[in-house]
Amino acid sequence: MSLVGLAHATSHFSHLLLPSLFVLLMAEFDLSFSQVGLLMTVFFVVSGIGQASAGFVVDRLGARPVLFASMLLFAAAAGVASVADSYAGLVLVSVLAGLGNASFHPVDFSILNQRVSTPRLGHAFSVHGLTGNLGWAAAPVFLVGIATLSDWRTAYQAATVLYLCVLAVLLWQREHLKTEVVLRSSDAPSSHDLGFLKLPVIWWCFAFFLLSTMTLAVVQTYSASILKAMHGVSLEAATLTLTAYMLCGALGMAVGGFVAAKSSRTERVVGASMGAGALLMLLAATGWLGGVGSMVVLATTGFAVGIAGPSRDMMIRRATPKGATGRVYGTVYSGLDVGFAISPLIFGVFMDRGWYGVTLAGAALVLMLSVYVALGVGRRIRAHPA
Repeated sequence: MSLVGLAHATSHFSHLLLPSLFVLLMAEFDLSFSQVGLLMTVFFVVSGIGQASAGFVVDRLGARPVLFASMLLFAAAAGVASVADSYAGLVLVSVLAGLGNASFHPVDFSILNQRVSTPRLGHAFSVHGLTGNLGWAAAPVFLVGIATLSDWRTAYQAATVLYLCVLAVLLWQREHLKTEVVLRSSDAPSSHDLGFLKLPVIWWCFAFFLLSTMTLAVVQTYSASILKAMHGVSLEAATLTLTAYMLCGALGMAVGGFVAAKSSRTERVVGASMGAGALLMLLAATGWLGGVGSMVVLATTGFAVGIAGPSRDMMIRRATPKGATGRVYGTVYSGLDVGFAISPLIFGVFMDRGWYGVTLAGAALVLMLSVYVALGVGRRIRAHPA
């Protein structure tokens, strides 16, 4: 659990490898917001396409070698960033980091599902989600801190060393990461490489991740601007709210591990906790609570949504046919990348028009729609168990 959690933290750290220093990079290379935004679009497009493909590789070769290759790609991305002298160099960083990020959900869940006993899987998924949030929280502190003390190139050099150190730990403890290639029954619906795509429940799972991630993207991208515009809070306080959201989400995932371990109807846990999160977000969208109240409610939303994390992963596990773990998780979790890619395009229009409360309310409604989809996944799993 610890090793997979460490690897997952580096994956989320890499999401913010470039965004953490966008202000410095924009000044260095005279870039516009559109240009730096395109860097993240490249990252998530490469990651999304690669994630669906990586699942096949994981099922054929095992998770461990793919994990090691991903860590090398992250190190290469940070190394290229440290010597980049043009916008094209930063695009290459996005491509390398996106390729590295692509394999993590197929790799992580293949290892956890094989190496962790069923009674402890809820806790394993909790650790997985929690460490991902901590990786998001660590990236700005690490990169901005070093850039402040030295410069942005030194920050990326330090990130390269960090990735190589993590890779060294994973190599040292590689026996704990070994997985077996599971032979598939020839009469199973998923016996062929693409057979699992015929299962409707897989696409319901994909839709769930796409919708729930669209809400997360709004919080990550626009929450600070919304709080500042609606209530006049300082940028520092608004940014702190986002950090609080992530930390509360990590706490919620820790609690959610115990909930998932004891629940047989994981879709109900997902529905209840995400439904509560959607209602809290709607309350914040009204503006009735003022600046401080809205910040507290948004942070609490992170806790509610975090509780759903381990149960969500257990729900996907129940929908996965034997021998198709990598492919299913790769396909389903590519919905995250799609959600991150399209959400700013949709809600950015609302923000440009000054519809700040509407943006937050829209994110809440999308989250509520994901609740309906999660309950639909549960119905299909019970009707046609994997």
